[in-house]
Amino acid sequence: MNGDPTTKQLIRNSNNHLHATLRDVADLAGVSTKTVSRVVNHQGEISQATRLRVQAAIDQLDYRPNILARSLIHQRSNTLAVIAWGIDYFGPSRTVVGIEQEANELGYSLFLNLMSHPDGDHEPILDTLISRRVDGIIWAVPEVGNNRSWIQASRLDQLPPIVFLSMEPRPGISIVSVDNCNGAKQAVQHLLQQGRRKIGIITGPMAWWEARERYRGWHEALAEAGLEASPSLVIKSDDWSAVNGEQGMRNLLAQVPDIDAVFASNDQIALGALGSAHQLGRCVPQDLAIVGFDNIPEAAFFWPPLTTIYQQLVDVGRIAVKNLHEMIVARRSEREPLQPLSTILKPELFVRASSLFTALHPDSIQKKGGDEDTILENVLLRP
Repeated sequence: MNGDPTTKQLIRNSNNHLHATLRDVADLAGVSTKTVSRVVNHQGEISQATRLRVQAAIDQLDYRPNILARSLIHQRSNTLAVIAWGIDYFGPSRTVVGIEQEANELGYSLFLNLMSHPDGDHEPILDTLISRRVDGIIWAVPEVGNNRSWIQASRLDQLPPIVFLSMEPRPGISIVSVDNCNGAKQAVQHLLQQGRRKIGIITGPMAWWEARERYRGWHEALAEAGLEASPSLVIKSDDWSAVNGEQGMRNLLAQVPDIDAVFASNDQIALGALGSAHQLGRCVPQDLAIVGFDNIPEAAFFWPPLTTIYQQLVDVGRIAVKNLHEMIVARRSEREPLQPLSTILKPELFVRASSLFTALHPDSIQKKGGDEDTILENVLLRP
């Protein structure tokens, strides 16, 4: 094949263009374009000799299938749209990692659209996605205020299949979320097991559904233990920052000087709370236990190492893609539409030294079992 003048001319012609075409491969292999298409798409009965000849031509011409043309023929783009916010933060970035991993395994490319604010204008974004003919949408913007008010059956019927993340479950909508209420309850129950009784909370911004769920978990855990969830034990933050954690801890200690534990609604708030406790002469965990939420990579290196709630955020992204893929396949095959599925993941408690009464007595530290799914790791003691 290499010595044929016609072959050399075909290779030379293909090199003068950006891409070799299906016709170029067919001419070089001496077969029809339909035969080349069958080889590329692994379809039809083709002899081994013909298949090898076509594959050799593909290799010589460095032929790559035209994905755009294929998508037009099959009425699919093999593209998923991801609408996200805040991917410079730990939580949203981990979710997008999971989305990318699973999408890649299932053969989808991603079209990422970042919103500047969680309650930004969604209509131009939706119009763009419709015009781009994406196969499905993952709405990875957290529920804040009324930024889900646009979700109506009549509007969703006009869109490709869509899965929402980090929002309150509701009928008729496919959702993947972490059980924030359960995570907060695990945190408070752990503190109660350590003998703590005056347990405060520094919340996240209460316009966020996740912040409200963590507050609810704190409140329910105290109520179930027969303890009052006094308003003096609550500091409400207007963001998720360490600055608010620092000021929140100062306010809590001023309001309730004998407070013996604090549930911080994320690890950044916990970092600020730890700083204030140290500055005000409170020893952690001897005088004051602190638990966070997120298990950011740095949490194990706080002083003392931070007990926290681990969210399976990569799994949230992967499950969202799997669920969306099933919805897309059902629509393509014109089967009965899949019933909307709500997937709620239970987080895990990672116990470290910031909350352990036993931190002064390392020989007594044991791994707890049962329903708590507790993990003890990196328990470091104050020298």
